[in-house]
Amino acid sequence: MTLYQTPIHQLHQMRLKGEVSTQEILDSVQARLTATEPALKSFLELTPERAQVKALEADQAIAKGEKVGPLMGMPLAIKDIFNIKGTHTTCGSKYLENYISPYDATATLALDKAGYGLLGKTNMDEFAMGSSTERSAFGATRNPWNLAHVPGGSSGGSASAVAAGQALAALGTDTGGSIRQPASFCGIVGLKPTYGRVSRWGMVAYASSLDQGGPLTKDVTDAALILGQIAGADPKDATSADRPVPDFMAHLETGLKGKRIGVIRELDLNQCNKEVAQCFEANLALLREEGAEIVELSIANIPHAIATYYVIAPCEASSNLGRYDGIRYGLRAENTHNLQEVYEESREQGFGPEVKLRILLGTFALSAGYYDAYYLKAQQVQNRIRAQYQAAFAQVDAIASPVSPTTAFKLGEKMDDPLQMYLSDAFTIPANLAGIPGISVPAGFGANNLPIGLQLLGKHFDEARLLGIARGFERALNLSLPNLAI
Repeated sequence: MTLYQTPIHQLHQMRLKGEVSTQEILDSVQARLTATEPALKSFLELTPERAQVKALEADQAIAKGEKVGPLMGMPLAIKDIFNIKGTHTTCGSKYLENYISPYDATATLALDKAGYGLLGKTNMDEFAMGSSTERSAFGATRNPWNLAHVPGGSSGGSASAVAAGQALAALGTDTGGSIRQPASFCGIVGLKPTYGRVSRWGMVAYASSLDQGGPLTKDVTDAALILGQIAGADPKDATSADRPVPDFMAHLETGLKGKRIGVIRELDLNQCNKEVAQCFEANLALLREEGAEIVELSIANIPHAIATYYVIAPCEASSNLGRYDGIRYGLRAENTHNLQEVYEESREQGFGPEVKLRILLGTFALSAGYYDAYYLKAQQVQNRIRAQYQAAFAQVDAIASPVSPTTAFKLGEKMDDPLQMYLSDAFTIPANLAGIPGISVPAGFGANNLPIGLQLLGKHFDEARLLGIARGFERALNLSLPNLAI
């Protein structure tokens, strides 16, 4: 295995033994990035000088015999929705094309404390509104397993970069599946923590009650490692939870024996294509072989999750995007004659079609006469879904499902069919509505070398148990990866 393919925790042990230097690790990743980036388009901005400085600091500390943490000097990528001082933070939008952040997000500051090396900011669907990373204003990212296919979205740039070896790990965000779905499509691990586990300060808002940042990594151990670094209460974020952060690494080898894994009766697996359905059945069989008990349970309002999400998320997006007015920051239209024209033309020129669509949907649902019929009713359904998941976790340790009904679809295949695009998140959206943690773990391969993921969900703030179950599945499957297309 080449250095750029190796998980961070293994590389750290290698360098402590003197088998490799941080500089050699960075050189391997940088060479891979240079060779593959023209085809993949995973990044919107590269910062090689920052990564170089941190690699040098790590090797100097090791040479002096100082204690070095596993993330120190390791080259990571960050989704371009996190503010990092001195870098562009575009959110994949023309509106913020020239915006340079004056401050740092709490999550990236936490990585700074660990000494990580920033390789760059990754591509994404505009303002995180998409499931394929085709909605970026700066061009689509491609899937490293098959360049004719999407990497998923909206964190597709981060997923593609990690899968291709352009970064050892990355941060993404998940509002309706935007970490887990691209992780599944790209054959890596993607973890959405409990809502409130990771601070949203400095993470540009899409839907504030649903957004959550988390890691995309090469394996479950690295996901636990990074979550442990970025989790915790933050006085700058009123929605961050003041809960103890356990040692996630300490719970990884608990195994599957005796665990109760739920399967939701109302989940329509007929939505899945044949290879995804067969892979899921094989995954359940493996869990049984490893000593887990498979339990059928009910989440009665699951069939209403997508409709609920596509009321709540656009409503919150409509509110959050009101700050983009052509006055305070971002794009400002020229040749306007009054304030109203500044607003209208700046938004017309700055926002892409999907963002405009969701603003219109949200503004309509919040308008007089429709608030009670749509937004209030959607919140009531969301509360029922949350309560039903809480009841379910009184019976099981985790819940299993496919991540997406299909493997990665072709570029352009769903661009003209919003409904089909939205349905690709059918299995991931409920976890965001409930606020529970979820993880996608590589589970197999379909046609054209396209990966398939297994989704595991846990109860609120029980990431430690969830990661242990995910690691048990990962170890039992011991998936052999075919060659990437690039």
